[in-house]
Amino acid sequence: MSYLDSLRVFVRVVELGSITAGGRDLRLSPAGASNRIKDLETRFGVRLLNRTTRTLTPTEVGQVLYENARKVIAALDEAEAIVSSFSGTPHGVLRVVAPLGLGRRLVAPLIPRFCEDAPEVDVRLRLSDRQVNIVQDGIDVAFFLGQPEDSTLSWRKIADCRRVLVAAPAYLARRGTPQTPEDLKNHNCLLLRFPRSPEYFWQLQVNGERRKLMVSGRFDADDGEVLAEWARDGAGIANRPRYEVAADLEAGRLVKVLPDTPPVAAQFGCLMPHRQLQDPKVRLFVDFATRELRGAV
Repeated sequence: MSYLDSLRVFVRVVELGSITAGGRDLRLSPAGASNRIKDLETRFGVRLLNRTTRTLTPTEVGQVLYENARKVIAALDEAEAIVSSFSGTPHGVLRVVAPLGLGRRLVAPLIPRFCEDAPEVDVRLRLSDRQVNIVQDGIDVAFFLGQPEDSTLSWRKIADCRRVLVAAPAYLARRGTPQTPEDLKNHNCLLLRFPRSPEYFWQLQVNGERRKLMVSGRFDADDGEVLAEWARDGAGIANRPRYEVAADLEAGRLVKVLPDTPPVAAQFGCLMPHRQLQDPKVRLFVDFATRELRGAV
């Protein structure tokens, strides 16, 4: 591994706050990543990281090296992207993140097909319903449902993702079927909740307008698939993307609730750091995903 590769390891270790995580991100063992850090410390004759059993932070000189190494690596990546655009053959590592359910059902199946069309591109797919720092985590493309909040990022809309309120027939037989949006306040609503979660309310389409409705439930989860499973088990009413529960609706395991006042559709799209826009592999992947997923939601 070259000196530049060692710098890449150091930068990712600082950004992720862990030698193990930084090494894993670059497909290195913890021992391999640790050795690269030691090689840099030997080269410069200084300690670059302060390590305790629970935390890892750069020393003062380590912070200086990190800030400058990050600029060098970004400049080299940009130069590589420009050269790659002339060669017509995208290559390199593409880091993609997507919400759990959407990622499993829609994004993950794309990856093998995309790699067939781009044989020199390696894809690292990460699935999480939690918010990520796209720039800090070195993400090239982040799929999202909703409204992007970070104005410093570029984004492309793929489609409007229809949502539905669903419940099991057994739940409705036991608790009654809501007839108006206000009736939801008397039901166990299954909510997606995690730190900084936006879903403490539901937005429904009522007479052509959006209505924000505060709802509550006895339990919640940070995984949308869990909510769908709870709904199938008769635990309550869930607000889920239509594609996620289409098979359950067809089979009768779930039924629509308040079909005349459905949830407001969510924007489905992908976010990219501005610096990645000229990277051929990013453009190729975003174009491919847009073309393949536009009709899937």
